[in-house]
Amino acid sequence: MKNKEVLFGLYDDEEVLLSAVKNAKSAHLDIMDVFSPFPVHGLDPILGLNESRIHQAGFIYGLIGTLTAFLFMTWVFTRDWPIIFGGKPYWSVLSFIPITFELTVLFACIGMVVTYYAVNGQGPGVNNPILDDRITDDKFCVAFDVTDSAGDKVEAYQQFFKETGASEVKTKTI
Repeated sequence: MKNKEVLFGLYDDEEVLLSAVKNAKSAHLDIMDVFSPFPVHGLDPILGLNESRIHQAGFIYGLIGTLTAFLFMTWVFTRDWPIIFGGKPYWSVLSFIPITFELTVLFACIGMVVTYYAVNGQGPGVNNPILDDRITDDKFCVAFDVTDSAGDKVEAYQQFFKETGASEVKTKTI
């Protein structure tokens, strides 16, 4: 696998970052990625990112949990171990609600976490390269892939960072 050469600029403020990303999009620069220590409101539409579909996956996982709990308890109390206790009928649906709710939440949570890690390429044993340690603390970053770029294109990116107020500009091989 070929290593990437990444040119990135660090910003101190999210408003400056938003302005820089708008300028990069209007100049038709190919942004590799934007990093921030917290979600920046309004960044996704500027980058052209679609809304996440994780909530749809969560609904499906919750539905699977609901069906698992309800069908299992129905099978246990009507076919496998039918006992009348407390005067309740075999199939007492109202008594199934607490366990059904808990399994709905459990399946949705576990399913969404696993889906999130799988989609984002994260998880145990995955080594994700870090451009700068301060990106997870207090800096914002716009990164460009300059692996196969000519010198004038790299200079244009560096000029872009100067014009948009980047506090630092660095290059890193990942």
